Amino acid sequence: MILKDARQRVVNYLRISVTDRCNLRCLYCSAQNQEFIPHPEILRYEELLEIITLACGLSIGKVRFTGGEPFARKGFPEFVAEVLARFPDLDLRVTTNATLIGPHLAFLRERGLKRLNISLDTLDPAKFTRITGRELFPEVWANIQSALDLGFRVKINAVAMKGVNDDELGAFLDLARARPLDVRFIEFMPMGGSDWSPESVWTAGEILEQARGLAELTPLPRLGADQGPARVYAITGGLGRFGLISPLTDHFCGTCNRLRLTADGHLRTCLFSDKVYRLKGILRHPRLGAEHVRRVMLLANERKPLGHDILEKRARGRGVCGTPMSAIGG
Repeated sequence: MILKDARQRVVNYLRISVTDRCNLRCLYCSAQNQEFIPHPEILRYEELLEIITLACGLSIGKVRFTGGEPFARKGFPEFVAEVLARFPDLDLRVTTNATLIGPHLAFLRERGLKRLNISLDTLDPAKFTRITGRELFPEVWANIQSALDLGFRVKINAVAMKGVNDDELGAFLDLARARPLDVRFIEFMPMGGSDWSPESVWTAGEILEQARGLAELTPLPRLGADQGPARVYAITGGLGRFGLISPLTDHFCGTCNRLRLTADGHLRTCLFSDKVYRLKGILRHPRLGAEHVRRVMLLANERKPLGHDILEKRARGRGVCGTPMSAIGG
């Protein structure tokens, strides 16, 4: 069956956080004094396989593993390989900060993983340390190059923040010119625990205006595997592409096609809502299990809200999403 919500949006994409733990402490992601989920409360890999099986039965054809940092979880590369072997038709992707992936790149490529999203907000090593709290930029840079050499399709995702990386647009465009990868800027979102303020938002419109002064850009249609919220541009004379994701100033809620599963088994139908559907207890209940999880997934999707409504309420002091991004899954 095709999974549709009450607004007739087709949902075919599931983002799964395999852990809330991360080896970085990015200023926009981790809450201060965040308490991590105890290990027994994290969904086991076999439980994740059950949920992926259910999702595929609901015509979800794209799954992305996120964190926290997924490679911080023991056994994650082997789990990815198992999913690829069990679901050969699934469009499987991984989002990572690329600090720990290096030893696993060749293994994952050999097992069939094709696409990586790498979170990288700066190309300045010193600024990287200030943003993340860790001196790991050389590892990230080396792993990006290794991923490209192995034939991965790489997307670099940078959170756009005024006063932080708004002086680096030219450097990111140069990166996309020189290498066959996508560079995408994402508007800074008001998630729980972050240092967000309206003054810190570097809007997609502002970025595009500045980018057009630095490069000749041609808008590209959203086709096939590239369908999604990003507006993507070819760069004349470049090997890569440039993209913008604008959840605040030009929302895409009307075409949202995704669900999110947190590491402790909470299904979220909207990034900006704290409403969750608790799947783990159902999955582990001796008299319930997978079929009841499927029913809850159908019910949750039927009630999927419009995120921009929640953001508008936030502007009036209500409807704040209080959950840190690292606990939701990027």
